Amino acid sequence: MLRTREDLPVARRQQATRRPRPFPIGPVVLSVSLALGGGLAALFLLQEQLLERWIPPAGLVEGIEARPDGDGRLLGHFPYPEAAESELVEIWPGIRLQRDAAAELRRLLADARRDGIRLTVVSAFRSVDIQNEVFFNMKSLRNQSAEERAKVSAPPGYSEHSTGFAVDFADLTRPQTELSESFESTPGFAWLKNNAHRYHFTLSFPRANAQGLSFEPWHWRFEGSAKALEQFEAVQRFQRSARR
Repeated sequence: MLRTREDLPVARRQQATRRPRPFPIGPVVLSVSLALGGGLAALFLLQEQLLERWIPPAGLVEGIEARPDGDGRLLGHFPYPEAAESELVEIWPGIRLQRDAAAELRRLLADARRDGIRLTVVSAFRSVDIQNEVFFNMKSLRNQSAEERAKVSAPPGYSEHSTGFAVDFADLTRPQTELSESFESTPGFAWLKNNAHRYHFTLSFPRANAQGLSFEPWHWRFEGSAKALEQFEAVQRFQRSARR
């Protein structure tokens, strides 16, 4: 915040040799008020200009020159908040989800096993900091531009994983298909296509998706709670409008 400070001199008392004429106080007060008002207006304008210059607009990500679209998407991805620690539960060591999503996921995996399908989860909640490492480390390792990297991985602050409602599935009978488009050919994916909706999971990035992102048959999000529906409302609205 900008601050100004004026040093006002202390007036000296001088003895008058004669009684002074009454001073016209009204016009002076009005002039001073107008001057102060103009000065404050100029100060507020300068402060606003400085804030606009030094505070980055919401949604910008350090290291990415692109700016969010009018609907909030950055390189095709919608922004998402990070789940609070108190909202997450561990489904097995190192893998956590929102409580409602975790309960439905356990049912899904158990029912898949009864059908002879060996599904597992290789990734779930990821903090914004972890997503930052995932995005930029792989971008550097593969010598990709931010646009290229964003086709297959969300920038930090824009990942469904940070909500605690998204999971990456794998088929234990086909480990070579993990996090690959070839997961589409597995029994696990076929079972998910036919049954995941019963547990409120939906495929986030199908082929030719409206967001223009790569097909990810392994990536599914949970939409079975009011909070999940609220967080994914923007992307659902976008997808509905694209289908019209």
